[in-house]
Amino acid sequence: MTNLMNRFLKDESGATAIEYGLIAALIALAIITGAGFVGTSLDTKFKAISTKLDTTNP
Repeated sequence: MTNLMNRFLKDESGATAIEYGLIAALIALAIITGAGFVGTSLDTKFKAISTKLDTTNP
């Protein structure tokens, strides 16, 4: 029984899986945030182009 408890206390595979999960979550958050900024920037650029096209062709 003592051997089983020692093995259980030394096992760190669960902690490693949690660390990998946190890293994956942070990477996903960075990608989502970056994609949001790129989408907003593209939307602004396309609106500016559309406005210029509307003003040059009466």
